[in-house]
Amino acid sequence: MVTVYVTLIIRGYKTFAQVPDLMKDAVKAELEVLELGYLAA
Repeated sequence: MVTVYVTLIIRGYKTFAQVPDLMKDAVKAELEVLELGYLAA
């Protein structure tokens, strides 16, 4: 599910604020690995 949320954020369908609280740390970490950490702001 982390990959799904990361993909949705990158494509603009979701924002980081819409990610469930339990997954935010993992999604943020994945975005940072992809050098897209600014999307988790």
